[in-house]
Amino acid sequence: MDVSQYLEIFIDESKEHLQTLSDELMVLEKEPENEDTINEIFRAAHSMKGMAGTMGYSNMQNLTHDMEDVLSAIRTGKMKVTSDLVDVLFQCLDALDKYVTNIQETSAEGDDKNEAIIKKLNDILNNGTGAAPAEAAQGAEKAEEAAAPANEDAPYKKLVLADHEKNAVNEAINKGLKVYAITVSVEANCILKAARAFLVFKGLEGLCDIVKSEPSVQDIEDERFDLDFSMVVITEKSFDEIIAVIKNVSEIRDAVGEEIKTPYSDDVKEKEDTKTAVSKNVKETAPAAKTTAPATTDKGGAHPQAAKAKPVGRSVRVDIEKLDVLMNLVSELIIAKNGLVAASDDATAASSSSFNEQIEYLERVTTNLHESVMKVRMMPIESVVSKFPRMIRDLSKKLDKKMELIMTGEDTELDRTVIDEIGDPLMHILRNSADHGLESAEIRAERGKPEVGTITLDAYQDGNNVVIECGDDGNGIDVEKVRRKAVEKGTLTQEQADALTEKEVVDLLFRPSFSTADKISDVSGRGVGLDVVKSKIEALGGDVEVRTEYGVGSKFIIRLPLTLAIIQALMVRLGDEKYAIALGSIQTIEDIPVTEIKYVHSKEVIHLRGNVIPLVRLRTILDVPVDQDAPEDENLTIVIVKKGDKLAGLVVDSLIGQQEIVIKSLGKHININKMISGATILGDGEVALIIDANALV
Repeated sequence: MDVSQYLEIFIDESKEHLQTLSDELMVLEKEPENEDTINEIFRAAHSMKGMAGTMGYSNMQNLTHDMEDVLSAIRTGKMKVTSDLVDVLFQCLDALDKYVTNIQETSAEGDDKNEAIIKKLNDILNNGTGAAPAEAAQGAEKAEEAAAPANEDAPYKKLVLADHEKNAVNEAINKGLKVYAITVSVEANCILKAARAFLVFKGLEGLCDIVKSEPSVQDIEDERFDLDFSMVVITEKSFDEIIAVIKNVSEIRDAVGEEIKTPYSDDVKEKEDTKTAVSKNVKETAPAAKTTAPATTDKGGAHPQAAKAKPVGRSVRVDIEKLDVLMNLVSELIIAKNGLVAASDDATAASSSSFNEQIEYLERVTTNLHESVMKVRMMPIESVVSKFPRMIRDLSKKLDKKMELIMTGEDTELDRTVIDEIGDPLMHILRNSADHGLESAEIRAERGKPEVGTITLDAYQDGNNVVIECGDDGNGIDVEKVRRKAVEKGTLTQEQADALTEKEVVDLLFRPSFSTADKISDVSGRGVGLDVVKSKIEALGGDVEVRTEYGVGSKFIIRLPLTLAIIQALMVRLGDEKYAIALGSIQTIEDIPVTEIKYVHSKEVIHLRGNVIPLVRLRTILDVPVDQDAPEDENLTIVIVKKGDKLAGLVVDSLIGQQEIVIKSLGKHININKMISGATILGDGEVALIIDANALV
């Protein structure tokens, strides 16, 4: 059956359970006797098992089932938590994470059964309880038999059929179709009996027509039945095929029955058209889709549809109150539109105050609408950083260094599109801190530092930006070592290297393939250097700066825009063309006499309030046609932009003014320079390109 409609819910909930498992396993490692933590881990594994079984992801279901067995033994006191057990549970977590990633990308879980991990779990279980696998299996079978409903009188429950149902059966037999009476039994410990019954009916859909079910449809939906339900079905399929479909649903203990071969006696008069009766009963019998809330099918591999399925779309969970605000603002927008239509019908409307009032009202509504939509797109950065404590825990073991991660500001919100992209750069910076930043225990002791190294991750909002600071109390960057490496690699001459300031030397680390690591490890320095981190952050409209002190520690400061969709911009003119510059990167706007322009290394600069600022003539860079007959200006209009602590002056012809603009992507077909970050459509329908000040600096 098609479970694609539940795929997004499954992925979202699976990720929540995985995060719960990760957080609680971290606690369990430190507090092995914590019963609340053990119960929480068990609940998460149990939920994932049920969800995976329901969706038909058998590999994932089997793994969580074995996890659940081990956790159950711990809960009942038959086993103790050991560091080896926690390591295996973390391996299970990684395997489950891989399954979910595969499902998100392809809708299929993949073929990896993780037999090695399952064997470790079973070994732990058997060693912990002392029971051999065969004995345990026999015990489970006996328990199931004891819990199973007695059914000694007949292999199935005989149903009393109404006249129209008998007619349907008779006509089917006369046409050479098969009619089976079947009783289905669910497991004694089944929690969602109604859902399992629904899955049975759903699985039979298309294979057979169900003439009658007992209990009634409504009773099955309301879970008003014990541990079995019965039905009479008409089909072309064999008895074994129908039984196999039923037993494929998880928590179905058994399905028994037999074929009805003899038609009912002819004295029954046909009271209605048989086909209508069968059709009517099928519709009545299959419980409505509302019982699908918990789920869909079980056991067995991924579905045939899964191979063709597209990757799952990205989604955002939205508070209903935010949607209420949006709905209210859209209604206000309609009121404003109606007001403008009414005002335009008036001959004097253009000059009347009512028209201007409506325009102001419309502006207020659209501003509020923009803010509300932004809030809907925002997500706490916690969804990205919550996986890092686990990563640092693993690195601590791998590198044999004691370290801890302290995080603050996890509730700071960012645009969903930024959230999706920022995870990898942050991960690389934290790996660098663990591998290169923190010293060995011996060196830390010599320097009088605590044995446990500290890595910090702090996020906070600063105006229209979010700042993320990643730091450590480790070695800091050895500036002289970076200089030497730059000369050794041929990046710089000795004279150039000596002339660089400390900050310029640190910036060399962001060059492609530049690494100071003495040996390449699989933790960091794998050819994916800080240049990738920098380019990714700049692609998001942000920037990164480094502060370091040798022997004390380093801090990477990342600034990111709150949203990438709508921004405040300064509109400027170059010749006949209009361009937009994001307001967030503009420091000041200056009117400078041409006579104040100086030259350093043949490049134009100005001296402004103690700073030497290089000039960038946008006309030249953007190939804007120059009017040869136009007189030269005595003064230049210069927009001073800032990136980190670097400044540059963008020379423009004139200013148009500040405007709220919607950023539109130029798509993949237009190959543009990095300094153009997109385009916007102006009020008059004209297209203006958006200049990326970061790239220009």
